[in-house]
Amino acid sequence: MWYVQPNVRHIQQLADRLQLSRLSRRQVRDLWVVQELVRQQRQMHQERTHAVAGRIVSLSQPHVRPIVRGKLAAAVEFGAKLSVSVVDGFCYVDRLSWDNYNESADLSEQIERYRARYGHYPVSVHADKLYRTRDNLRYCQQRGIRLSGPALGRPRKDPTQSSAHRRQQRLDERVRVEIEGKFGVGKRKYSLGRAMAKLARTSETEIGIVFLVMGLEKAVRVLFSRLVEFLVSLKRWPIYVEFAAA
Repeated sequence: MWYVQPNVRHIQQLADRLQLSRLSRRQVRDLWVVQELVRQQRQMHQERTHAVAGRIVSLSQPHVRPIVRGKLAAAVEFGAKLSVSVVDGFCYVDRLSWDNYNESADLSEQIERYRARYGHYPVSVHADKLYRTRDNLRYCQQRGIRLSGPALGRPRKDPTQSSAHRRQQRLDERVRVEIEGKFGVGKRKYSLGRAMAKLARTSETEIGIVFLVMGLEKAVRVLFSRLVEFLVSLKRWPIYVEFAAA
C-alpha cells in the first residue's frame, strides 16, 4: 500500500492536468479500482482488521467478493452466490449476488415466487437446517407449509414419536439432496463452476444460460418419456414397445 499510494497520487495529478477524457475506459476503470483498493487497505491498517465492506480481491474482477465457507478443500471461495429452488426437477434461480449473504432470509421470498408461479403455496419445503430459523418456521406455520428438518429444542421423549420423526427426516432428506445433485451436475456437465467471464453481467448471463439449458434438457426428457408412454398406450407400435421394455 505504501508503495502504490504515491504512484496513484502522481497518476491522479497527471490525470487532472491532462483530463480523464484522454484515458481509455479501461484505464479509467483500472485507476478507480486501484484507488479504491488503496483506500480499503489503508482503512484495514488503521482499524487493525482483516475485513472491510465491499473488499476488492481482484483488479480485473472488482465485483468478486471472498466468501468464507469453512470447507476443508477451500476455506474461502470466490464467485457468485446463488439461491436456487427445485420444483419437479426444474431449477429456478431466485437470487444471484456477488456479495456474501445469509441464504435463510430468502426462503419467504422463494415461497412467494412459488405461489406466484403455480397459484398456491407448496405443501412442504425441503431445505437445509440453515433455513430452520424461528422466523421461517413461523412463516411456514402460518401458511400451512411443512418445513423439513429437525425440530428446534430438546429431542422428543416419546420413542414412538421420535422414530416416526426420524423416518420422516430420512424421507425429507432424500428429497432435499436433489438440489445438491443439481449443482453437481451443473458443475460437472455444464461447466457451472468454470464461468470465465470478466464482467459481472456477462458472468450472470453465463450462469443463467447454464440453468436454462439444464431446464430445457429436463423438459426434453419429460416430453420424450410421455411420447413413449403415449405410443405404447396405442398398442400399434411394437418397435416402441420393445424399446420401452428394454
